[in-house]
Amino acid sequence: MTVNFNTANITALTLAKVGNPQRGETLKTSKELCQFSDQDKDMLTLAFTKPFRNLDRYAFHHSSNIELNEMYSFANTIFDQTERFLTYSRKIARHLFDQTKHPNIKSGDLCIAFIEGIKVDGKPVSGISIVKSESLFPFLEISDKDGDLQLTTHNGIYPEKIDKGCLILNTDRENGTILYTFDKAGADANFWVRDFLGARAKKDNEFKTRQYAEMCVSFAEDGLPGDVPTEERYRVANDALTYMNEQEQFNEGHFQEEVLKEPSLVENFQTYKNQFKDQDGEALDENFTISKQQIKKASSKIKGALKLDTGVVMRFTPDFADRQSDILERGYDQEMKMKYVKIFYNEEV
Repeated sequence: MTVNFNTANITALTLAKVGNPQRGETLKTSKELCQFSDQDKDMLTLAFTKPFRNLDRYAFHHSSNIELNEMYSFANTIFDQTERFLTYSRKIARHLFDQTKHPNIKSGDLCIAFIEGIKVDGKPVSGISIVKSESLFPFLEISDKDGDLQLTTHNGIYPEKIDKGCLILNTDRENGTILYTFDKAGADANFWVRDFLGARAKKDNEFKTRQYAEMCVSFAEDGLPGDVPTEERYRVANDALTYMNEQEQFNEGHFQEEVLKEPSLVENFQTYKNQFKDQDGEALDENFTISKQQIKKASSKIKGALKLDTGVVMRFTPDFADRQSDILERGYDQEMKMKYVKIFYNEEV
């Protein structure tokens, strides 16, 4: 699924200040829709859509009936009755306030925007962008007053440092809709995703590919015996992702035969893989359609460098991984009393 924000356009905005009731703080919400000029529309649209590029997909969830998920209900009411955006934005702010049940959760400024013209697989859909900023950043303003220049300091929201966010798209309602979310706090991420949104990761092929690919990279780095050299770890990770990039469908049995091959390596891999569970405690899928985009992302996480204590750093490439046993030699020099690495090459490039 592809999401494009090039034709997106903000059409309504509400604001709230959400305190922490555990610390005796209050909730204050907009009485009217926030007014903004046409000049500010492009900037606001970017601020409320940019944070959600390249995130994993989530969906609303409820253990018995999805209709009982408050945020699912609020969002769909807004999509169906846009004239009630202000009323239900205030309900969203109240719901966030009511779910703030731990004293460590920070208070903050909440912005809720209605976005139109988002393209999902080429089809325009509307969306609701919810962002919470828990920190104010200082900025300076130079103004002209009475023929002279004055410097004024302000504190405000910095769009690049929004702490929490959610973008709900008006699509795939029968499966809990599609939403993107993030929480930079990390420690209390369960509060935002589980308690406030009532959401969980959408276990589609992209999700399954990402989990398996990242596990393969992690296995090469941490799951192999300690005496395995860096270049061999790189080869194992690169071979795994190369295989996945060349296949359309993933089958774990075929993967082990083509990539791991050696029984000892297969055994180590199975032991390591069995430690991995998704957020619901379920084992990784062994069969799925491969997402090439997720393979590309996982490839960037491979640590392809050999760092030596003499200050030398050697960086590996996929071409090297295919030939490393032929062009790299390790050994120990008795006279120097030091290990060495010998690299064969034709010419510098």
